[in-house]
Amino acid sequence: MFITIDGPDGGGKTTQAERLAAHLRELGTTVHLTREPGGTWLGERIRELLLDRTGSTAPTDPLADALLFNAARRQLVRELIAPALDAGDTVVCARFADSTLAYQGYGAGLDIAMLRALNDRATDGIRPDLTVLLDVPVEAGLARKAPGDVTRFEAEYDLDFHRRVRDGFLAIAAAEPRRVAVIDATRDIAEVGEEIVALVRARAAAGEPPARGVRIKG
Repeated sequence: MFITIDGPDGGGKTTQAERLAAHLRELGTTVHLTREPGGTWLGERIRELLLDRTGSTAPTDPLADALLFNAARRQLVRELIAPALDAGDTVVCARFADSTLAYQGYGAGLDIAMLRALNDRATDGIRPDLTVLLDVPVEAGLARKAPGDVTRFEAEYDLDFHRRVRDGFLAIAAAEPRRVAVIDATRDIAEVGEEIVALVRARAAAGEPPARGVRIKG
């Protein structure tokens, strides 16, 4: 399976991705845990450019952001995700293409159809079998961020931007309910983690989604 953990800032994506990967490994599953942007040498260098706000004198153009995110995404898919899925392994990734739609599309106003086409090109049409959307109110999520974890996106953008981002994630979930499951991330970490595990078990037991990433042709 290809499972992504996504959602607004402060939802606990990294923590829950780590917990899920650890649980699956205890069951004997071969799991590759990764993140976006990052996960490869190139992706980690791009991550530094995208998230670091030191030395910035002007806002970055949203399309430039989208292109950089997709450059990192392309390398991650080709180097790690596609080979792992082809080998029958499971991939758990903190953030994926939905974040570009939410942040650069719904948040910054870029054309959604254009971003979807860009995402599809970067990923060779590979989409997650399951996306866990950790939903949290904007004010609560941003308040959870430690000073050292604040990125350019928290520093440069206002609350209205982050509200649009959250609304965008929820719109994606409403449009794709079979792929995207919304989970209330305001609760205790362990409680959220248990719900994610139960969700993955239920999907696997039902034989849905498939045992490898969904590849969209076109």
